[in-house]
Amino acid sequence: MTISSRSENSESARLYVKFCRYIVRKMKETGRGQKQFKSSASLVMYFLKGSTGFFLLSMVFASAVSFLDMVLPGMISFTVDSVIGDKTPNLPASVLLWFENAGGVELLRRQPVLIAVSVIAVALTGAVFRFCFRYFNEVAAERFVKRIRDESFAKILRLPYAWHGANSTGDIIQRCTSDVETVKVFISEQLTSLIRVVVLIAMAIRFMWMIDPFMTGIASIFIPVVIGYSLFFYAKIGDAFEKADTEEGRLSAIAQENLTGVRVVRAFGRERFERERFEKQNDYYTGFWIRLMRILSLNWVTGDVMTGLQYLIVNIMGAVFCVRGTITAGQFIAFVSYNSLLIWPVRSLGRVISEMSKAGISIERILYIMNAEEETEPEGALRPPMDRDIRFEHVSFGYSGDSGEALTDVSLEIPAGATVGILGGTGSGKSTLMYLLEKLYPLQEGCGRIMIGDADLSDISNSYVRSQIGMVLQEPFLFSRSIEDNIAITSRNYRREDVRRASKTADLLEAVDRFPSGFETFVGERGVTLSGGQKQRTAIARMLIRKCPVMIFDDSLSAVDAETDARIRAALRKDTGEATVILISHRITTIMHADRIAVMEKGRVMETGTHEELLALGGIYRRIYDLQMNETGEEVQDE
Repeated sequence: MTISSRSENSESARLYVKFCRYIVRKMKETGRGQKQFKSSASLVMYFLKGSTGFFLLSMVFASAVSFLDMVLPGMISFTVDSVIGDKTPNLPASVLLWFENAGGVELLRRQPVLIAVSVIAVALTGAVFRFCFRYFNEVAAERFVKRIRDESFAKILRLPYAWHGANSTGDIIQRCTSDVETVKVFISEQLTSLIRVVVLIAMAIRFMWMIDPFMTGIASIFIPVVIGYSLFFYAKIGDAFEKADTEEGRLSAIAQENLTGVRVVRAFGRERFERERFEKQNDYYTGFWIRLMRILSLNWVTGDVMTGLQYLIVNIMGAVFCVRGTITAGQFIAFVSYNSLLIWPVRSLGRVISEMSKAGISIERILYIMNAEEETEPEGALRPPMDRDIRFEHVSFGYSGDSGEALTDVSLEIPAGATVGILGGTGSGKSTLMYLLEKLYPLQEGCGRIMIGDADLSDISNSYVRSQIGMVLQEPFLFSRSIEDNIAITSRNYRREDVRRASKTADLLEAVDRFPSGFETFVGERGVTLSGGQKQRTAIARMLIRKCPVMIFDDSLSAVDAETDARIRAALRKDTGEATVILISHRITTIMHADRIAVMEKGRVMETGTHEELLALGGIYRRIYDLQMNETGEEVQDE
């Protein structure tokens, strides 16, 4: 194939990729791209999938319980007026005919135990229905909250690296725990009870109306009053809860930072400072909750006053009407019972409205996560061989979104199979280069490009790139598992021999063999039981076991001594085979034997060449070399 035909094929592939991008962009514009929720209600409905049926069943049983609650006062009224007294039963004609054929009031007077049995049967049936209501409601609630946790956790894993940098871990945990629990409580204990509340109110008013319409009107006047003051407190509770929830997230972030960085706090004697910082934030957070509780207390006290006033007026008016003979004693007892049943749902309706403001804030905080823009695979993502030359072509990058802050017009070639060292001080941009190569941050259009062979990195699958490029950071993260689990976490099918071989290359095997439990040694949270050098070597072994075609060591030997550094570098030269190795360091001895070295300063590549060429150049590299080496050629150790 000629050079001309290869370039034509490359241009055709580029046009095809652009066409695929256009198609996917249009799909997103028509709503078939990443799922976006237009409102909190749509998000709740999405989370309710899989639990809606159980919630409906719980509502059915709740309605049945409400009906049976209405039956008992009627039975008491009937007993007092018709069985004990001589009033004709107030029953529908068909029911009255059946009742008389069955023996009527005379039978109940001769066998009063039948009344007791009927009351017990209704109570037991109500207890069974109440159990079913609670059971199905709890099953639905747990399914509901499980779906929220699963979906939100999966969503967080799909979010870009930059999003995690912009949002604190404590706040994310707060949204996925406390806010989820608030939404669960509202849906399972407040919203699902709304049907029961409405049924109870409707039935209570209906039965009370049958006894006395005037007294029913007096009792019903308080319903709009309760709804009115609940709406008044609605906005106040929402604002206060949002502030308290935000401050709780900051408090969680402080606690999380100190628990994970406890060794640093102890090492620098910062216990008092961190305690005072925590207590200050805790006082601030507590103050918000006290203000919120003050508003809630006013809401509850207002409800208590309205409830007591309604109960008092209804009892006084009922007693007056009973003395006048407008209603019977049985009707008075039944009406008071119905009014007592009416008070609870009316208060519950008010509480649902007030609690809705808290749940609304929590749902919006979860909505923030669910509507965050996900990291997406390139349209028509490529999966080319990664054992090719790597080229940075006029790359500029800034973390704030503007180009030229971290990197400015960087051009660098890394030959396939070579060992390349990148030297630079803090803030020189050397780590940023590798973050871009790993596609942890997107390279904006017009800011250069990164090529792997003939393929543009922006066109290659994100997951494929990360599976082919191994990276060891200066501050490696270890999970709360055994050493073997941490090393083999990147490999699905591994053997103990693979773990030992990788550990030997990383100069970790001898240290592990000295542990009583060997590779089964539990390293603790973030590897707290290991030294800094042991953690770095564990991370190196974890990367080596993957046998990636590209391996990046980002200052990952900074915590080991010079002798160990030399042994690891020698083992890497022997065991990495044809892999492309990129060594990032501020220490000359780590990179001096590399095939090619690039020196970076202030986001630019200032010098490139071999160790000897750069020394002869007499520039930045030479100056750093002279600073780090003493007269005998040995590295100067920091005290």
